[in-house]
Amino acid sequence: MSVVRRALGALIHRTYTGIRRAGAISPESPAGYRFRHLGAGVSIAFPPGAIFGEQWIEIGDHTLVGERVSLSCGMVPDRDLGPDTILRIGASCSIGRGSHIVAHQSVRIGDDVFTGPYVYITDQNHVYDDPDVPIGRQWPRNSPVSIGSGSWIGTGAIILPGTTLGRQCVVAGGAVVRGVFPDHSVVAGVPAKRVRGYSPELGWHTPAGLNGVSPEAPLDRTRF
Repeated sequence: MSVVRRALGALIHRTYTGIRRAGAISPESPAGYRFRHLGAGVSIAFPPGAIFGEQWIEIGDHTLVGERVSLSCGMVPDRDLGPDTILRIGASCSIGRGSHIVAHQSVRIGDDVFTGPYVYITDQNHVYDDPDVPIGRQWPRNSPVSIGSGSWIGTGAIILPGTTLGRQCVVAGGAVVRGVFPDHSVVAGVPAKRVRGYSPELGWHTPAGLNGVSPEAPLDRTRF
């Protein structure tokens, strides 16, 4: 009985591995042709999440998108969103499984950006301007999002509309981010704040006003 179980288990694993390979979206697969651009070596793992608005999505060379990642442009499939690219993911990125990138106006992700699983990135938010209309029925508001090359987005982080992250930034897991952050920022918290920065003069340091450390003080690495 154990021999049969082992053989059956091996067959199931081989079959599932074959299904995942066959189901992955690449530039050469039929589903890949629907995208505005998929660079060489791009792979969107099987099973994918919700993917629509492909004609407004560009993904650079050798980027890997994990399983169950949703990539969408617009609120519903088959809506004309104009002539321009709305979601652009750069080259050599890695998007963690279960993440959602929802673009309506402009989401730009640079090269070599890595995310943990279950990250949520969007350029649209609901509004509550009219106190007498259900929030879900009020027209949403868009604000572009930009994530600089070389950045790392931790597990479960949420990147909200209007966010600009510079190059080589780190977003802590679970952070809820909105705002503009310069290159080499470490961003953490709810709402997220810049908790560390880098300059040639000071190296990695704590910005003024955080943890009682002045910007001129050397970084006490035992505090992190």
